Amino acid sequence: MKIVRFETYNIEPRWLFLKVTTDEGICGWGEPVIEGRSTIVEEAVHVLGKMIVGEDPMNIEHLWQIMYRGSFYRGGAIICSAISGIEQALWDIKGKVLGVPVWQLLGGKCRDRIRMYAHITPIENPTVDEICEAAKDKVAKGYDALKTPMMLPIRHIDTMAKVEQYVNKFAALREAVGKEVDIAIDFHGRVSPAMAPIFCRELEQYYPMFVEEPVLPENIDAMVRVTRSTTIPIATGERLFTPWAFREVLEKQAATVLQPDLSHCGGILSTYKIAAMAANYYASIAPHNPLGPIALSSCLQIDTCIPNFTAQENIRLENDLDLGKGIFKKPIEIKDGYVDIPKEPGLGFEVDEDVLKEFVYDGSWTCPVEFFEDDGSLADW
Repeated sequence: MKIVRFETYNIEPRWLFLKVTTDEGICGWGEPVIEGRSTIVEEAVHVLGKMIVGEDPMNIEHLWQIMYRGSFYRGGAIICSAISGIEQALWDIKGKVLGVPVWQLLGGKCRDRIRMYAHITPIENPTVDEICEAAKDKVAKGYDALKTPMMLPIRHIDTMAKVEQYVNKFAALREAVGKEVDIAIDFHGRVSPAMAPIFCRELEQYYPMFVEEPVLPENIDAMVRVTRSTTIPIATGERLFTPWAFREVLEKQAATVLQPDLSHCGGILSTYKIAAMAANYYASIAPHNPLGPIALSSCLQIDTCIPNFTAQENIRLENDLDLGKGIFKKPIEIKDGYVDIPKEPGLGFEVDEDVLKEFVYDGSWTCPVEFFEDDGSLADW
C-alpha cells in the first residue's frame, strides 16, 4: 500500500480537513489547522505531503520522523500542526486496514465512556447572569465539568477592584451550579506573573477544577512560581509542540494537568508519549480541543486508552457541527456529559463528502478580536 494523494478542505466555521488517499482506495482523514492561520498550515501540509507520497502509510512513526526531522529547521506551530493532521489521517488509514479503532492499537481501553467538559461563554463579553444561565443549561444537559475564561484585559499590575470583579463573577458561577460540578478557569496566558498568584489566592476558596495557562507558556519558570503559590491545579499545553516541549513542564513540575492539542502537538502518538511521561509525574491529561469533529474524534481515541485522563474539552456549537452533524454520516453523541468510547475502525467516523462540499470556504477566517489596554497598548489575547 502506498500514499498517492493529499486533498485539503477549508471548512466553515474555521477548520481545515485533510484527506489522504492510498493506491488501494483506503482513505484517512485528519484536521491540521491553526485558528487564523489555516491557509498557511494548508500549504505546509502539501509541502510535507510531498515528502511521504509513495510511502507505506502503515509506518506512522517512520513517516513522522521524515516530516519532522527531514529539514534543518524543526518544530513550531505551523509545521507541527501540519504534521499532526497528516499523522491523524495515517492512523485513520491504519485502523481501517486492520479493522479496529485506533485505541485498540495503543494498548486497548482504560474506560467505557469519556467525560466531557463544556465551554460556558455564549457571547462576547457576557454578563455574570448570562454566564450563570449558560452554566446551568449545560448542567441540566448532564455536564458535571465546565470552563469559563478570564475577563479582558488585565494590566500587568491591576487594581483590587479588578480582582474582586472577577472573583465575584466566579463566586456567582459556583453558587449557580453548586459544589458537585467542576469549573475550570482559562487565564489564556493573559495574566502577568505578578497578578496570577493574586487571582489564584482569591479564587482558591471556590475550588476551581484547574487554572489553565495562568501565564504565557514560553517561560516555564514563571509558571513554576505561580504553581508553587497556589493549591489550585495548574494546566498548560495547548501552545506546546511535541513531547520535547512537555518534558520541561514535567521536570520542573510547572503543571499537574497537561493539555496537548492533537492538531498541534504532533498528533495521536505524540500525545500518547506525552501522557506516558505525565503519568511518571502523577500528572493528568485533558486534551485541548476548540476545533472540529475530526480533531475531537482523534482526541476520543487517546481519551479511551490512557490511564491518566481527566476530561475532554469540547466547544459545543449550537448546531452540533463540532460533533460532525451534517458532516459525518453518524455524528458523535454526548449523553449526560459523556461520550461512549468509539467502536468503528480508524478514527471512528465516515465523512459524507457530498455534504462536506456545502461547508467549504476560502479559509480566510482570522481571530476576530484584539484587546487593548485603556492607554491604547495591545493586551494579550
